[in-house]
Amino acid sequence: MHPGQKMHAARGTANVVGRRRALTQRIRGGYAPREDPHMGIIGFIIVGLIAGFIARAVVPGKDHMGVIATIILGIVGSFIGGFLGSLIQDGPADLTASGIIGSIIGAIIALLVWRQVGGRSRV
Repeated sequence: MHPGQKMHAARGTANVVGRRRALTQRIRGGYAPREDPHMGIIGFIIVGLIAGFIARAVVPGKDHMGVIATIILGIVGSFIGGFLGSLIQDGPADLTASGIIGSIIGAIIALLVWRQVGGRSRV
């Protein structure tokens, strides 16, 4: 083994120790990883699309909505689900986003309200 190989082996060991330390800190709650704001937005759009699509599939009847309208339905449903979740729990009534189940329930409610208000054309 030549000296260059020893250095690489030593760096590899230090890297493993560093990763273990970071993992231990994350588990203990002492490490807050830096979040990418774009992944939050992309994740929010994906959850909105899934929730809106499922809500449109569950509620009977035809909806003439495109992909953008389905995403908006899911995002609005996420806030409705978060608000209803905060009302059910003992916390204050907050208008916050919820998870996928709350988003689907909220999107179903938003779609039903949209239909009752007259959001779709009646022929």
